[in-house]
Amino acid sequence: MSQDTEISVHDLEVDLPPSDDEPAEFQRKTRPVIPAVIVDRGDHCVSRREIPETVLKVLYRLHRSGYRAYLCGGSVRDLLMRRTPKDFDIATDAHPAEVRKLFRNSRIIGRRFRLVHVVFQGSVVEVSTFRREPESRPEDRELLVTDDNTFGTPLEDARRRDFTINGLFYNIADFTVIDYVGGLADIERRTVRVIGDPDLRFREDPVRMMRAVEFASRLNFEIEGETYRAIRDHRTEIMKASAPRVSEEILELLRRGWSKNAFAMLTESGLLEPLFPEVHRLLRRNEALYFWKMLEVLDRTVQLNRKISDAVLLSVLFLPFVMEGIEEEEKRRRERLKLGEVILFVRDLIQPICQRMAFSSAVRHQIEQALETLWRLLEPPVERRSMWRFVNREQFADALALLELFALSSGRYVDSFRHWQQFALRVKRAEGDLEPELKRQPRRRRRRH
Repeated sequence: MSQDTEISVHDLEVDLPPSDDEPAEFQRKTRPVIPAVIVDRGDHCVSRREIPETVLKVLYRLHRSGYRAYLCGGSVRDLLMRRTPKDFDIATDAHPAEVRKLFRNSRIIGRRFRLVHVVFQGSVVEVSTFRREPESRPEDRELLVTDDNTFGTPLEDARRRDFTINGLFYNIADFTVIDYVGGLADIERRTVRVIGDPDLRFREDPVRMMRAVEFASRLNFEIEGETYRAIRDHRTEIMKASAPRVSEEILELLRRGWSKNAFAMLTESGLLEPLFPEVHRLLRRNEALYFWKMLEVLDRTVQLNRKISDAVLLSVLFLPFVMEGIEEEEKRRRERLKLGEVILFVRDLIQPICQRMAFSSAVRHQIEQALETLWRLLEPPVERRSMWRFVNREQFADALALLELFALSSGRYVDSFRHWQQFALRVKRAEGDLEPELKRQPRRRRRRH
């Protein structure tokens, strides 16, 4: 969408009059009509050719059944920016039960937020009903939203979304783009802006602060001033959010190839401090400078479509803190820690972090295994047979990937990495050469007695 795109303004929604029993300071500002910016079909770049066939099927069936059917959220934003959307979501005025009746291949999911999943072979299309924003008041201490199933209009649905760039709709009825919240202008300005009062919105759902960082990093946008200030003011609220949701957001920042910018924003805004105070302290003191280089190497690796396990991604985050802890302990003792001592020390260091982030015991074990095996790689077994067995251990690949990231970013243990990498290649080749020989061996006949 270019800056000279011609847009039209239509009066689509009417505000309800303020309630008489509502205090004056909380009454809505009276506006007779709410203008919506509508970009006609010929004035935007969204094309049905870029929308999956399964999504179009759902949109058209809803429309032909008399319901409004809009493509919504990040998919509209990405299509306008000529990017490939990660997923395509649909918003409609049909209630979940009505959507369920239209599609036999569907199911209603969710409790706090009821959705319909229309299941096709190999894909799922998510359909939500237009909802109203929760009614929160500034004097409320606890604004966390626990129920979000109050249905509303498209205008109300757009206003309850998190950021203006995610509040856009694509109407399958006439192929227009509808903007109630200023998202088109913010895409042009390359700005991440909260819809509504950022202080209230972040208290309602603190994870939105991390999502602001995610969008700014992914799209290379700036976070708008009031939104950024609110992140700094309410950064400690993040600990009130669901720990699994926060952990998933952390992983999302590491998985997608923009982790360096994301963690720079988390550090500058102070949002990293309540989550990982141990790591934040090191980064604010400009210690462990190799960490930024390691994230840069990680981003390049991910962009090359190399698969990196979640255990390695989280170990990257823990490594500066673990390294510093072991080095300080060795200085205190004035001797190098033995391997067994390192293993116990690593477990003691990461245990509080894993508890704080509510990692499952399986995830914690995988992180421990990756870090512990890394130290085993720094002290390779002398016996060749032991090295051969070691390469075939399940955790070896994670530890080697972690050592590669650390060696390439810090310049340390480069020889150890190359040694193990070359040895692992020789093992794989040898095992590959042996397999055909084993297959060609004739089966022995059983002797008849």
